[in-house]
Amino acid sequence: MSRDRIGGDVVPLAQEFLSHMAGTRRASVTEAAGVLQRAGIITYKSGSVKIENRSLLEEASCECYGVLTKQVKTWRAEVR
Repeated sequence: MSRDRIGGDVVPLAQEFLSHMAGTRRASVTEAAGVLQRAGIITYKSGSVKIENRSLLEEASCECYGVLTKQVKTWRAEVR
């Protein structure tokens, strides 16, 4: 979702911030980022995540992404 907001494949997010966003320990973010990186879905460098394969990333995410994306579109339509 952060990528959707900034409009680019490089998202400036540190693991510490990601852990706060996800409500989990930093070690869990490190582990998840490693799995995604080994799968070729992202690359992670100090303080930024580069999305290498968006469709695989969406497949790897829970259904929450689709639900939230749909809800944001609904809210935006209501504001107009």
